[in-house]
Amino acid sequence: MVQYKWVALSNTTIGVLMASINGTIILISLPAVFRGLKIDPFLPGSFEYLLWILMGYMIVTAVLLVTVGRLSDIFGRVRLFNFGFLIFTIGSILLFLTPNTGNRGALELIIFRMIQAVGASFLFANSAAIITDSFPVSERGKAMGINQIAALAGSLVGLILGGILAAVNWRYVFLVSVPVGLFGTIWSLMKLKDHSVRHKDQKIDLPGNIAFAGGISLLLLGITYGLMPYGSSSMGWGNPWVRIAMFSGLVLLVVFVLIERVVEQPMFNLRLFRNRAFATGSFAGMLQSMGMGGMMFMIIILLQGIWLPLHNYSYSSVPFWAGIYTIPMMAGFVLMGPISGALSDKIGARLLGTIGMSISGIAFLLLSTLSYDFSYLPFALMLFMMGFGMGTFAAPNITAVMNSVPPQLRGVASGMRTTLQNTGQTASMGIFFSIVLVFLTKYLPGSFTTALQAAGAPVLIPVFKSIPPTSALFSAFLGYNPVTTIFSLLPSGFSSIVSGSSLSIITGTHWFPGAIATAFMSSLRISFYAGAGIFFVAALLSALRGKRYVHEETAESRELFNQENAGSRPIVPSQSSESQNTGQVAPEPGRTAQLEK
Repeated sequence: MVQYKWVALSNTTIGVLMASINGTIILISLPAVFRGLKIDPFLPGSFEYLLWILMGYMIVTAVLLVTVGRLSDIFGRVRLFNFGFLIFTIGSILLFLTPNTGNRGALELIIFRMIQAVGASFLFANSAAIITDSFPVSERGKAMGINQIAALAGSLVGLILGGILAAVNWRYVFLVSVPVGLFGTIWSLMKLKDHSVRHKDQKIDLPGNIAFAGGISLLLLGITYGLMPYGSSSMGWGNPWVRIAMFSGLVLLVVFVLIERVVEQPMFNLRLFRNRAFATGSFAGMLQSMGMGGMMFMIIILLQGIWLPLHNYSYSSVPFWAGIYTIPMMAGFVLMGPISGALSDKIGARLLGTIGMSISGIAFLLLSTLSYDFSYLPFALMLFMMGFGMGTFAAPNITAVMNSVPPQLRGVASGMRTTLQNTGQTASMGIFFSIVLVFLTKYLPGSFTTALQAAGAPVLIPVFKSIPPTSALFSAFLGYNPVTTIFSLLPSGFSSIVSGSSLSIITGTHWFPGAIATAFMSSLRISFYAGAGIFFVAALLSALRGKRYVHEETAESRELFNQENAGSRPIVPSQSSESQNTGQVAPEPGRTAQLEK
């Protein structure tokens, strides 16, 4: 008979697989989605739709994760995990059925993506906690490694499927999650059992929830609208509403910290940050997510908008080939994920995490040396190196964070960890897009001037100089040639003053990507330097995490922790967990066991 721990791993892995497929399939399929919705990237507000389709999902998950983790510690992780599968599947069906096109269709797509995000919050907040509940200490790293393989395999499947399905019908990119979600819902309802340890009479921290949700929402909304043009500026950081939102968000987060310090049962257990392993691992994971999220966006823009068109790939085919050409990074992660997870069960996460983030940081620096017309082999090796480093880091880091907390707090700890991770990914959009847009604003007019003079059409220089950098970046991201659209917006007869040979050059496949390539690569190098710095800080945090240890799961230590943090209420375990039989010698009550090989 199959041991329950493998049943639990299979359920959580299906959830991770579904969520990761969804994440990359939308990223790679956006050209087809926008064409299907009939949205022109040069129309006012189009860039706003792009940001909301990408960032709305992240904002919702970042806001809900900690609350969901707390609810899971109260009502049961398995119950809410099952609920997450159902909500995510409903969201996927609604996305497939999106009834309208144009602006209304884009708004519907954003709303349905947010429904998906609610379901994803229930999945993300509980998967790591369920695995930790179900596996003994000696096997948790291996289990997390397998789970991480599923996450990256899902990302790879999403990239390839997105390219294939987008060429058929843009709606199919959302339909693909439905059978996985239905199977996961039925499988989890039939097989998952609640092996968690829970407090008996916990309460919802209503003031903390309101302050946190308001603060993180305003902060991330400020970042989102800061990337949009405002007045004559290419970005909105000077918009007073953006500044008010970000300032108000920071104030509410400060208020939230003060609330959590005095409330009887906080939603965000700040005492966990006194644990060095939890604090350093959580923040290192946030930085890893920040660097990886930004890197993926920039690589997709580089491939879809510049490199593939310059190598004679049609605009309709670039999403598929962009997915194919990023396989080396996924291969590096899949190769190293289970190995590092198994190794962390023996030697801990400090060495593996430090080496992994250092390797990925060096890969960022190597990527910054590329020209826009690079050879694929060195690029592929750099991507493999990036994935290898992140695979070395991921499973050991998650395992170390989850091992460091008491069993009755694994739900909220998992929610806190994933909230920091999702906040880092959302912030990466602000960081990387801002860097690229700032330098595009500086370099793009000169690049257009040079390209138009070389094409024999200097008369068009004022027209192209007026193109907002956000529109140029949007077009590159979507693998979209905007020149025909630009000409359609000019007064009738304007094109008659440009020779036919010049028009043929400018409207060709190569001209626009070549025109923006130099400016974009100059901007991209700066963002790669920033990414390297982010990963090196993550490596430093990983080095400071301390020796390997696991919070012992004895009844005595649980009782003492409960008395110290929740008055004298008893803890009620639901069922005895296989993970509680660790085979380790129990430490003094209420203390952390130092487990060294």
